[in-house]
Amino acid sequence: MSEQSAAPRKAIVATGEMKRLMSDHFLSLDQAKKEGRPKVAWCTSVGPAELLHSLGFLVYYPENHGALLGATRMATDFIPVANAIGYSPDICSYLTADVGAYLKGQTPLTNAYGLATIPKADVLVYNTNQCRDVQDWFAFYAREWNVPLVGVHTHRNIKSVKEHHITDLATQIKQMVPTLEEVSGNKFDVDRLRETVRLSLECTKLWRQVLECGAAKPAPFTFFDATILMAPAVVLRGLPEAVEFYKRLLQELQERIEQGVAAVQGERHRLYWEGMPIWGKLRNLSDLFSSLHTNIVASTYCNSWIFDAFDPKEPFESMARAYTELFIVRDESYKEAYIRDWARTFAIDGIIFHDAKTCPNNSNSRYGMPQRMSEGLNLPTLVINGDLNDLRCYSEEQAKTNIEAFIEQLDERR
Repeated sequence: MSEQSAAPRKAIVATGEMKRLMSDHFLSLDQAKKEGRPKVAWCTSVGPAELLHSLGFLVYYPENHGALLGATRMATDFIPVANAIGYSPDICSYLTADVGAYLKGQTPLTNAYGLATIPKADVLVYNTNQCRDVQDWFAFYAREWNVPLVGVHTHRNIKSVKEHHITDLATQIKQMVPTLEEVSGNKFDVDRLRETVRLSLECTKLWRQVLECGAAKPAPFTFFDATILMAPAVVLRGLPEAVEFYKRLLQELQERIEQGVAAVQGERHRLYWEGMPIWGKLRNLSDLFSSLHTNIVASTYCNSWIFDAFDPKEPFESMARAYTELFIVRDESYKEAYIRDWARTFAIDGIIFHDAKTCPNNSNSRYGMPQRMSEGLNLPTLVINGDLNDLRCYSEEQAKTNIEAFIEQLDERR
């Protein structure tokens, strides 16, 4: 297939506001470390951030930093530094890139926001709902800085979430409170927690509505847009700024739908992306799919910040449920049903599975799922080998050839 140049796209205006919000987020963290107040808590991206905000912490998400290392293509230089002190090249490349960058004393936050370093944690809070690597990642910094490390150990490979799962996790979250009170210097206030959970619920409802705009034909945005626009749902969840941002973004996308504005000109095929982004190749892949008149309109990854279970009336229990209902925590049968429902709702023509070398927990192509999904939905599937951050695991030429052949297959099916 001969590649055509990608057609010019109408920019999403809200992206500019998002960049300002992210700048304010990082600058506030930097200022807090200079002044010593408020305290800074590190949190995994799907951890109990609501509890931290309610106790007055500023919250920093190192996975966001890991993605920035990948997107700026700095990660591949830093991963060997972490490997040299014993961290395997086979473990999470967010972890190895972040630790390597710390050891080298460098960060993409310098060029982006003028920050000399990442903000040092006063406490580190993890949730193993994504993987065990986050615990080991945070343990490195706990040893390095001699600060408290607390966490939640989530049940894995769950078919359906049961009450004993919720009771266990809610208890674990409650047990964090004394340590967090001591570090923050603030007393726990359940009403503040309820308000934070309410804001997270409002944010997640709006983010779901944003993603559901992808069901429109033509779709007003792409998966590659969503990986950027999801930032406030990750790092500002539980704060009013995130709610206001998604209200404006949703309004803009709805206007684009009414006006028939297409993110991909001449949209011919609609795909689902399963797995992690390839952060260092977002622009290249976005341009490639646009040139092929193909839009990736839905994904599992961007849906990871939809938390329908939040309930201000039961803050601890609803946090436990929200963070256990995640796709990544569930068994194969649940995952297949989930993808099937989204594929039908979004009128998907094919599914791309990204097998990320260092992220087995977010790679669902290794146990026959693509074959089962293809048979069950009568849809073509394609597996791309790569990684979230380590570009040594990704062959751009091979991926391009495979994607073009896949689109030709879709053309033949039309």
